[in-house]
Parts: sequence; structure tokens; C-alpha cells
Amino acid sequence: MTQIKARSLIDGAASAAAEAAAAYPPSERRRRLSPAASAVASQKVPAQYSVVVIGGLVRLADLCLIGAAGLLPGLARLGGLASPGWDYAVASAAVAIASVVSFQAFRLYDIHNLRTPSTSLVKTAAVWSAVLLLCAVAAIAFAPSDAATRLWLSLLFPAGLGLLLVSRLVVGGLVKSWMQQGRLTRRTVVVGADGNGQALIAMLKSQPDTGIEVLGVFDDRNDDRSLQACAGVPKLGKVADIVEFARRTRLDLVLFALPISAETRILNMLKQLWVLPVDIRLSAHSNSLQFRPSAYAYLGNVPTIHIGEQPIQDWDLVTKWLFDRIVGGLVLLLISPILAVIAIAIKLDSPGPVLFKQKRFGFNNDRVDVFKFRSLYHDQADPLAAKTVTKGDKRVTRVGRFIRRSSLDELPQLFNVVFAGNLSLVGPRPHAVQQKLESRMLDEAVDGYFARHRVKPGMTGWAQINGWRGELDTTEKIQKRVEFDLAYIENWSLLFDVYILAKTPLALLKPEGAY
Repeated sequence: MTQIKARSLIDGAASAAAEAAAAYPPSERRRRLSPAASAVASQKVPAQYSVVVIGGLVRLADLCLIGAAGLLPGLARLGGLASPGWDYAVASAAVAIASVVSFQAFRLYDIHNLRTPSTSLVKTAAVWSAVLLLCAVAAIAFAPSDAATRLWLSLLFPAGLGLLLVSRLVVGGLVKSWMQQGRLTRRTVVVGADGNGQALIAMLKSQPDTGIEVLGVFDDRNDDRSLQACAGVPKLGKVADIVEFARRTRLDLVLFALPISAETRILNMLKQLWVLPVDIRLSAHSNSLQFRPSAYAYLGNVPTIHIGEQPIQDWDLVTKWLFDRIVGGLVLLLISPILAVIAIAIKLDSPGPVLFKQKRFGFNNDRVDVFKFRSLYHDQADPLAAKTVTKGDKRVTRVGRFIRRSSLDELPQLFNVVFAGNLSLVGPRPHAVQQKLESRMLDEAVDGYFARHRVKPGMTGWAQINGWRGELDTTEKIQKRVEFDLAYIENWSLLFDVYILAKTPLALLKPEGAY
């Protein structure tokens, strides 16, 4: 029965976004936080570094260092060779791969091993020695008369060991520094200010290697069942306050400490929290769940179940960042003559600056300044987009009408992509912070509107190439945009971005709704 309830909860969480219209508040204005929550949110917090990416970079460094050690010209000459040669290059690559696989098997790339050089150095030396010993045994068994290979291995051992130990000392120092700065800790809030929450926090505190920093506790109750502090961690507010809290400070994980029997309460809370770009987990420390161990994600020794994840993270985030900067930079270079021609045309057409900045919603509802070519008369500029541009709008200049219909006015947003980094090439299109639909803010017109801000906004998107661009004058148009934006977020891949970019020029040939 418990397993059935747990599976029901996971299925319910997966469909929470689709059901949000029934429970999500009709609008999202800034909430007033409690003094305790405000104090935490006002602290200066550095950006987080991904432990997954760090582990991957250390693996790559090991491959390069071991490969380089095997190809050192000095080693090659002492081995009786005039140059390293392809055979030794292949051998170096094989040893490097075998070593990295062995290090991985002994979990030497886990962050808790990387941050403790005293342990990491001993383990690294032991595993490296075992790998080279096996290679030596294989060399003797298959080529007993090949003295050059045995000499090469005998020289590779100290050279590779020295490079690996030095790299571990450097990595250990960096990781320790990043830990002290809070860049590798997961800033976490616990939902459930009761005995379960208290037990969970105590378990996390007793394990120093979890990488979890519990900021506070939230609860959906205000009666005596809700404690004001759990295991020394203060209660910061109600569950509805988490959304505002996460937009004022870095929040990485929401951890539910509620029992599986509270399925209805958890689902109702998830419908409020799914708009956030954070991981959401259900702790199984107090439940008799009968899942396989592989079904759990562990925080130290605390078993948890994923019920919501940050959409784009770790290597996916690195890939998207590189794609934006490299492709965006190349496009900017190629179209620079077009930008110059448009700028001259705007300057000759009407007085005023060529560019203007507009406040728009960015990642996690941050306000970002987005660059555009000026398309309205300067004295009638509307940087907050309080009044939507409509067909035949007298505020639009002659050049402005052309560049708006062709979306050429959006090209300066490449500066946001390449230099500021607050926009992507592909993502949900950012809307102006004061943009309205029939006198209502957009988040008032569409339930769950802010869920589209779980990823960085983009210059073009899935909604735009499917015909949903231009003027927002009906509820259906904004609903369709949100629908396509959420589909993009849930199905993101680099190939998806490439496909959308390739289709964008064709979509611009159909300027319906762009005024």
C-alpha cells in the first residue's frame, strides 16, 4: 500500500504543471517575507559551481596529463625511440583511459574525495600503481622480449604519478576554497516544520559530506503543529513564500519532510512551487518505502525521491552556454554590416538614439535590460511596454514599421547573448515587465505564466516558429505561447535549439501579428 501511495505521489508531481490552473494563484506580485526570511535572502551569495562539471573536468585533466606523460620526448628517447610514434601514442591513450575508469570505479572523482587531498593522494597513488602493475604484467606476458616497452612503463609510472599528485593538490585546494565560499553547497529549504522536519535536519547536520546547507523551514500551517524552529534552523514562513524567497536569493533544493500519507498536501504545494528552477525532492527518511536502492537519490545517507528537477543544469548548461557564445558571436560578426545599415536608416529617419533598452523578465523572474533597435518616435518611447503596439500605431516610424514586421529590431539582442549572457539564442521570448493584456498583467491572464522563466529567455523560440509571435491581443495567444514555451523547457536538447534556429528565418517570412 505504501508503495502504491508513493508511486501515486510521483505520478501526481509529474502532472502538477498540467493541473496548475486549478490551484495556482491568479497573479504573482511580490510577497512580503518574514523578517527571518528577509535576513537570509539579503545575504550576499556567490554563484554555484556544478560538482558534476568539476568531476568531468578533473577526468579530462587526468586523460591529458597521463597521455602527455606517455608522450614526453624524453621518455620516448630513453625508450630507444627517435620519436614517440603511433604505437606509443595508442599505448598512452589506453593507459589514460584505463586509469580514469579505475579512478571512477573507486569514486575518486566524487567531490568529498577531491576536497580531501590527504585521502585523495593515497588512493590515487594506489590505483595508479595497480593500473601500471597490470600493464607491466600484460607487457611481460604478451611481449617478453620487448625491453623498450618495459622501460617506457617504468618511466611512465613516476612521471604520471607526479603529475596526478600535483593536480590533486591543486584541485583539492580549489575545491576547499569553493566549499568555504559556498559555491559547492546546495542551498536548501525544508518543507515541514514538525517532528519529521526536525529529524531530517538533524540527520543532514550529522553528515558533513552531504554538501547541503539548510537555510530554513517552511510550512503550510500556522497552528501548534508547526514549530518555530527545527534542529536549530528557523521557520522562515509559509510554503507560498518559497517562490518569492527563491527569487531574492539562490535556492537550489526544496526538500519535503512530509510523510507519504500527506499526498494531497504535497501535491497542492507542488502546484505552487513548480514554476521555480530548482530541484524538488521528497525525503524518504521516515517512510517505509519498498523501492529498489537505485530508485533513490541520496543526500549522504538520507534517501530521497526526485519529484521535480531544474530543467537545464550541469553539462547541459555548459553546452548551451558555449552554443550561445560561439554561434551568437559568429552570427553577430556576419551580420554586422546589416546592423550598421539599419542603424544609419534609423538615424536618418527620425531623431533620437539608434538603440533603446527595455526591462523584461529574465531567468527566474529577474529583470534584465534587453537591447532593441528603436522603432518608435523617441518622444513616444515606451520602455516598459505599458501600451501594446497595434496595427497602424502612429508611434511607429517608417523604418520602425519595416524592422518590426521583419523582426530586425530584435537583432541587437545578440549583444545580450554574447556579452551580457542574460539571454540565449533560443528560449521563451522575454516579455516586458509591464506588458498587459486587456488591462491585466500577463501573469494574471494565464495561470502558471512564470513557469516559462525556469530557463533563460531567448531571441527566438518554439512558440515563435509555430506562429505565436507578434501582438498579444487575446488570451489564446498568450496561452499558446506559454504552452509552447513549457513544451520547449520539458524537451530541451541542443539539437532542438539547432532545429528552432534553422526554422526561424522561415517563420519570419510570415509577419502576421508583427506590427
